[in-house]
Amino acid sequence: MASNFGISVDKLSDGFSLKLVGDFDATSAYELIYAIKKLPDNILRISIHTNGLKNISPLGLNVFHRYMSSLYGQSAKHVFTGEYASRLSQGNCRQAPPYHSWMT
Repeated sequence: MASNFGISVDKLSDGFSLKLVGDFDATSAYELIYAIKKLPDNILRISIHTNGLKNISPLGLNVFHRYMSSLYGQSAKHVFTGEYASRLSQGNCRQAPPYHSWMT
């Protein structure tokens, strides 16, 4: 894992918010996947905020995109926000308008 990568998880009224910080490599992708898998099955929305990311490796994206492809059609909506939302979303998830710190 990139030594500076981290995920903060916050409970929302309709799901969870995951805020990503640091460099996103393959090991970071697996950590994000694990964090998503640990969430309850009955949630409606998972918001993934990308503004805290610094560098994103192609291998990290590949690992994460393969996992997200396997989730296509499942109940929880994955909403990506922030500067790197379009890179992580891969088009099969909803991309929200830019995330602002005042929205939390």
